[in-house]
Amino acid sequence: MKYIPVLFIIVLSLSFPLHSTAYNLLEKRQEKVISNLFDQLVRHHINSPFAIERSVNALLKRYPEQIDIVLNVALTEYPQEYRQIICGALRAEPALASDVIAILLRSNISTSTDIVSIAVNEEPGYATEIVKAAVSHYPDELENIVRVAILTEPVMANNVVNNTMQSYPEKLLDILVVAVIAFPDQVADIVRDTLRLSADNREVISIAVSSSTGGKAREIITSAIRSGMSKESATAAAIAGGAKPSDIVRNTP
Repeated sequence: MKYIPVLFIIVLSLSFPLHSTAYNLLEKRQEKVISNLFDQLVRHHINSPFAIERSVNALLKRYPEQIDIVLNVALTEYPQEYRQIICGALRAEPALASDVIAILLRSNISTSTDIVSIAVNEEPGYATEIVKAAVSHYPDELENIVRVAILTEPVMANNVVNNTMQSYPEKLLDILVVAVIAFPDQVADIVRDTLRLSADNREVISIAVSSSTGGKAREIITSAIRSGMSKESATAAAIAGGAKPSDIVRNTP
């Protein structure tokens, strides 16, 4: 009886390579089928300048569960057409935006900001998901990714900024700087939204003032006061950020 556990372990260990081999064979067959279908579609659309985009689109509409294989095949055969590949994939299955971004980033076909810009421009409604996917792969590029996304699609800027701040609270002030520089005329709203996430954070006021141009101190202080911060704290924070006392006294209610 003492040999049974040993025998069981041996059989179990032998079954793993067999299972792995079978899976690899299946995956290779799937890749070959997808590759053949892709080539046929490209030939079908050969007279179109968007042959790659349409071929990717058609394949993913039919086989959305094979997104990894479809995109890898397309990128391997036509790496220079990565823009068409992104657009074709997103138009076929917008809800797979995060997967599309992850696969493209893993391919190292282009920079993270270039891929984000293309994707957000194609599917602005999924800008938040696109940014989240990109930042998860390249956290050190968070500020640049957010900047590109909100400038590409300003309508979605509020959602992108707030969501990223919530996901990366330790980067809240860095994201604040990006937002204020990108949209200086909306600084009061940006400060209000940021204080909702980090109430009574005087650094928000100081950073907003130091990052803004055109004498926005009054708007920033007023926004802070309306968000619940005391006038004294808001004023002191603004001065710490570089605001002129004379402007604050003259303009602040």
